[in-house]
Amino acid sequence: MTINISTEDKIIDAAKKVFLQQGYSGARMQDIADAAGINKALLHYYFRNKDKLFELIFLQCTQKMIPTINSVFDSDEDIFNKIRQFVSTYIEMLSANPYLPMFIANELSKNPEKVIKMIMTKEGDRPHFNKFIKDIQSAIEQNIIEPIQTVSLFINIMSLCIFPYIAKPMMQFFLKLDELEYRMILEQRKQEVADFIINSIKK
Repeated sequence: MTINISTEDKIIDAAKKVFLQQGYSGARMQDIADAAGINKALLHYYFRNKDKLFELIFLQCTQKMIPTINSVFDSDEDIFNKIRQFVSTYIEMLSANPYLPMFIANELSKNPEKVIKMIMTKEGDRPHFNKFIKDIQSAIEQNIIEPIQTVSLFINIMSLCIFPYIAKPMMQFFLKLDELEYRMILEQRKQEVADFIINSIKK
């Protein structure tokens, strides 16, 4: 059975691959057109510019990520298991979309309102960060973890997850790591980051 893939789907699939290989800033519309097997004029017919194309891909990715993250935030797991699940889930999603952190960082520095608006498309699509922060505060009050500013702890978790993706080129260069070696390190960080955070706050 033959499956017909629309031109738009071909473009989106090609763009994801190009963004993954070259990053947002390094990706060119011509590269995306070549990867999709179409001419540049046809690409511009569907998407006027790279920003419009990436915005669509960004929304597709976040619409998949947010419900998955919220399922962790909303679960009845204890705080330690919740931290482990969040770290593992978040790193897994970043590995699947490694171009997103740099794009978001760049856009936040230039146009934070745009990124926030893209993420906060609908009330139901918003990350339940406040739920996680309340769970941390509850664990402090129950004397399960050391007293710590809840927002700072959340920022620490997010930073440890995101930084290796933003700093990837620099880390690979200075540490002399090839792509496979770096991917293995990222995979190991699912447990290492969770262990580091939990050990730093556990009573």
